[in-house]
Amino acid sequence: MWKNKYLREYEDFSFIAEAVARDLANQNIRYVEAFFSPPDFYINGLETQALTQAIRKGLNRVPEVEVALVADLVRNYGPEQGERTLNEVNEVKDLGIIGIGIGGAEHSAPPEPYANVYEKARHMGFHTSAHAGEAAGAASVWGAVKSLKVERIGHGTRAEEDPLLVDYLAEHQIAIEMCPISNLKTGVISSIKQHPARRYFDRGLLVTVNTDDPKMFNNTLDMEYDLLMREFKFTHDEIKTLISNAIQASWLPIHRKESLQTRFSQDPAWLE
Repeated sequence: MWKNKYLREYEDFSFIAEAVARDLANQNIRYVEAFFSPPDFYINGLETQALTQAIRKGLNRVPEVEVALVADLVRNYGPEQGERTLNEVNEVKDLGIIGIGIGGAEHSAPPEPYANVYEKARHMGFHTSAHAGEAAGAASVWGAVKSLKVERIGHGTRAEEDPLLVDYLAEHQIAIEMCPISNLKTGVISSIKQHPARRYFDRGLLVTVNTDDPKMFNNTLDMEYDLLMREFKFTHDEIKTLISNAIQASWLPIHRKESLQTRFSQDPAWLE
């Protein structure tokens, strides 16, 4: 992307990480699992390990919000490059890297060639997600769940093109990281009324709501929830269910999930 060429110093990432964390804290967000994409900055001479250290440095300046990191291997560069990035993030996983994913061009880089990389990631102790079913169709999601054995699907907007896939996602409760405003702004859907969030929710899928590059799309998590309430008549209790889904789908240890669920149920301010 054009913006990447302007990020040339490690301190740039500390600055951005701090700003993002402060914005999250101002939204009353307590815990985040945020993607970062080391391969996009190899061309600028930046190393994954030092880049991660710089991001963590910025995040640590904002103790009000806990931010875990998910490394995007960026499918555009191929599985060999993806394995290189995986090995590098494994060296600094103690900086709070808890999982991996593959963003990027679904059409030109299907998920199946990454099967060995994902298996290796699991052996290293990483959780797994994959961007699928946004620009490409249901086959992309099938590849992610069958070949990569992911725990979560990023977007999944077009999964409903295959009713059997929707049944599978509902039965196995594979979390769907839905990003309605992003999908609208990137043109994946031509109008918000087409978005499947309500249909997936009613069908019993484990739907979560996410922002996906909020500083690019000028959106916030509360804007996403407000959109669902306005356009799809999600009730207050249904929004609470979506937030509970996010806690359930998180990669926190069980005891941390239970603690967050308890705090959420007891603290109405979480929805203010």
